[in-house]
Amino acid sequence: MATTIQIDEGVKSQLDKLKMHHRESYNELIKKLIACIAKTEKKNQYDEFLHKIQQQKMKELWDNKEGKIWENA
Repeated sequence: MATTIQIDEGVKSQLDKLKMHHRESYNELIKKLIACIAKTEKKNQYDEFLHKIQQQKMKELWDNKEGKIWENA
């Protein structure tokens, strides 16, 4: 079932510029944009997960007497 949505002319122009082919539908284009956003969010979650894991190890490596020597080097 299809529906009608209202968008500004500027948004329509931007969508037109993103089309890979002039016959590509807005529906196909919006699906691609949604997939791209979902992929980016998933990647960001993975990066945040790795960062949290690494924080403790980095603290162990740098919070010691030997590490303090290098602070003023």
